[in-house]
Amino acid sequence: MTNPIPFDNSYAQLPDRFFTRQNPTPVIKPGLIRVNQALAEQLGIDVDWLTSTAGLEVLAGNAIPAGAEPIATVYAGHQFGSWNPQLGDGRAVLLGEVVDGQGARFDIQLKGSGPTAYSRGGDGRAPLGPVLREYIVSEAMFALGVPTTRSLAAVTTGEPVFRETALPGGVLTRVASSHIRIGTFEFFAVKKDIEALRILADHVIDRHYPAAATTENPYLSLLESVISRIATLVSQWQQVGFIHGVLNTDNMLLSGETVDYGPCAFMDSFDPTKVYSAIDRGSRYAYQKQPEIAHWNLMVLAQSLLPLIDADQAQAVTLAKAALDQFPLAFHAHHRQGMAAKLGLTTATQTDEQLVRELLELMQNENLDYTLTFRHLSDPTNHKLLPVRLMPWIEDWLARAATETDGKPDYKLMRSVNPLCIPRNHLIEAVIKAAIEDNDFEPFDALTQALQTPYVERPLENPLTQPPRPDQIVQNTFCGT
Repeated sequence: MTNPIPFDNSYAQLPDRFFTRQNPTPVIKPGLIRVNQALAEQLGIDVDWLTSTAGLEVLAGNAIPAGAEPIATVYAGHQFGSWNPQLGDGRAVLLGEVVDGQGARFDIQLKGSGPTAYSRGGDGRAPLGPVLREYIVSEAMFALGVPTTRSLAAVTTGEPVFRETALPGGVLTRVASSHIRIGTFEFFAVKKDIEALRILADHVIDRHYPAAATTENPYLSLLESVISRIATLVSQWQQVGFIHGVLNTDNMLLSGETVDYGPCAFMDSFDPTKVYSAIDRGSRYAYQKQPEIAHWNLMVLAQSLLPLIDADQAQAVTLAKAALDQFPLAFHAHHRQGMAAKLGLTTATQTDEQLVRELLELMQNENLDYTLTFRHLSDPTNHKLLPVRLMPWIEDWLARAATETDGKPDYKLMRSVNPLCIPRNHLIEAVIKAAIEDNDFEPFDALTQALQTPYVERPLENPLTQPPRPDQIVQNTFCGT
């Protein structure tokens, strides 16, 4: 087999200032942890080859497959609000792109594959724990229906990675519609490289938003399209209780997919101010602030696109501001509809927002689990499991649902949008502990598999459905750099 991965590269054909040609660094003794067979088949990659010794060598970075054009991409970014003029793939190499049977284009990237020109003194490696976390959470997000990068494979390296202590290393093979970030546009905008901005914008339009090319102002349409897609994405995060943790501009993709599952987490008990990331000391990226931060990041993108939107800067600012003003409207419209569905309401009205606010306040005051509260509401036989203080609210909710076509909540709809199983922090930590301390990957495989069916009924006493005991609560999460 001469070309087991059907590469069809486009980003590597852009000018050299967009990236550095960079091979991954080989490792001593790679070991296969898991291959995502369904994703491999979608991408037209031979699964038997991918799980073979030859495939393992590629997944570990020890061999370059035919057709690959390995590169590390450059970008800038605002990190926790502070400007960094040059970042880039400091521990990742983009092997190339493939086009699936539906005509969709995807990047295949090795994460944790060694130092690059953008490593800034780092080792370019990834500890095994963050590799497993990203595999679990990204695939769980996909199963939940949230736009996301995905995980094709995870391998061990046979080498230690040194952070506070020596840890086993790993490499994740990540798949994305593209890895083009808001920070990619920032990098060229700050250099006033208008030609590069135009090339990049044209590439994104062709790849993600082809309809924009036919409009009167393609670059304004690009901005409007990204704003709409990000508004939907962040609304979906809020609906499932997901906290990204590091919403820097270099961690927001133009494709509208969730990327970089470092110190991310799903909430257990509901708290709108909740922060898990150990490095977010100012609570910049708390759960309740995610829409605001996404809006801020999109403002940065708009600033970068101004020279393309209109040659008259004042007119460009006016057009960009009008586009940005649509973000809160788009977010709230999608969020209102999504929260109505979580309550089994097929129509969403502005008055329902008060009903949702009252429920969330009760959940916070009663220290209730976010996921399980909605799931219990999805089955009238489980309403008795909820605190007595929720009963007046339940009566109000049922009265509102009585105005619906069937005169009651759509419980089937509720069970289709309110998951029972999510990648809870304590479950992930237990999996990582088993892998690191005992070299046991069976818990990882079992959890990954279970999270592929998050809406399926399971016994409530199933450990996968339960919030953590007090001694299992995870207060802080960490990235792998």
